Amino acid sequence: MRSITFRSTFVAMLALAIVNLGFVSTASAGVVATEAMINTARDTQVATIQAQLDRADVSAELARLGVDKASLDRRVANLSDSEIASLSKQLQDAPAGGDVIAIIGVVFLVLIILEVVGVIDIFKKNP
Repeated sequence: MRSITFRSTFVAMLALAIVNLGFVSTASAGVVATEAMINTARDTQVATIQAQLDRADVSAELARLGVDKASLDRRVANLSDSEIASLSKQLQDAPAGGDVIAIIGVVFLVLIILEVVGVIDIFKKNP
């Protein structure tokens, strides 16, 4: 009696497994464009930078220095890929909770570099 129950359970499980073999889903792969992968990495790095800049203490210090949030967002969006990668890495390597001045210094350094190169115009030049 016990072997009949075991056998019928085993047969039912085997039948279910065989039926499920017909429903195996296939995976399709496609070529991912390099531009899509670069944009994904850039978007992740920009999100990391924005998260750091949106912190209350950093925002307060930037406001004290006279940096407008909207212009800062535009400036971050205009950074090159290498500048974004460098800034993101520096922000991730910065010590947690203690080095806000270093973060602000890095942002200020990037802004000065962009000013010298001529990408942005922070300091108005009077004729």
